[in-house]
Amino acid sequence: QVRLAESGGGSVQPGTSLRLSCKMSGGYRGFDYCSGWFRQAPGKEREGVAGIGTDGSTRYADFAKGRFTVSQDRDTVYLQMSSLEPEDTAMYYCALGTYFGGCPFRVFDLWGQGTQVTVSS
Repeated sequence: QVRLAESGGGSVQPGTSLRLSCKMSGGYRGFDYCSGWFRQAPGKEREGVAGIGTDGSTRYADFAKGRFTVSQDRDTVYLQMSSLEPEDTAMYYCALGTYFGGCPFRVFDLWGQGTQVTVSS
């Protein structure tokens, strides 16, 4: 059974940086897969943030481009976030999906429990 365990969330001030980590365990869906991050703010639907394929390809939501970077090192996926804004406040979820070129957000169908990120002054 695949497990996704997020860490690294917290309360930070606007303009600062934060790095989220996701430890994957329990076996994956074959050699190729997509991993990434979603987020859900109070009262809003969950939305894709960034994804990365085992081929190294990445995908970012428009709001994440230039500020967030997704990366993977073996069984851990990271989300480096910079220039954080209050609008980035949300529960951030690690996600996993069957590999598809470019890792569109629609392929993700497994999420972790989430880690809270709060950006406020």
